[in-house]
Amino acid sequence: MTTFVESSSGVMLGGRTGLTSVTAAALFGLSLFLSPIFLAIPSFATAPALIIVGLMMIGAIANIDFSDMAESASAFIALIAMPFMYSISEGIALGVISYVAINVLIGKAKKVHPLMYVLAIAFILKYIFV
Repeated sequence: MTTFVESSSGVMLGGRTGLTSVTAAALFGLSLFLSPIFLAIPSFATAPALIIVGLMMIGAIANIDFSDMAESASAFIALIAMPFMYSISEGIALGVISYVAINVLIGKAKKVHPLMYVLAIAFILKYIFV
């Protein structure tokens, strides 16, 4: 599972069409051939770019409905898991699982979109079998 955070940054900066995704996909395809050169770049050199992307992502916290405990608790779990697990993907996975589990446990199972159940099951199976 790979999280495509760059797409959310692109949308935030104005990319609304599929051309943004196609351009990013083409550049990622090109990076496959240039990966030996990219691997020569030390990881500390990419840290400033990751910090900027993190700052852009942190603005979404203002959109969390803190009056809904199920939503805010699962968002908190996702936010805390990302830095501790060193993976945005793992944070999203734990956020989805906790969102579904909390809503089922408090009796609001119909509030959850069916796709969230599919994702939660897929993430749970990933943790069991991988």
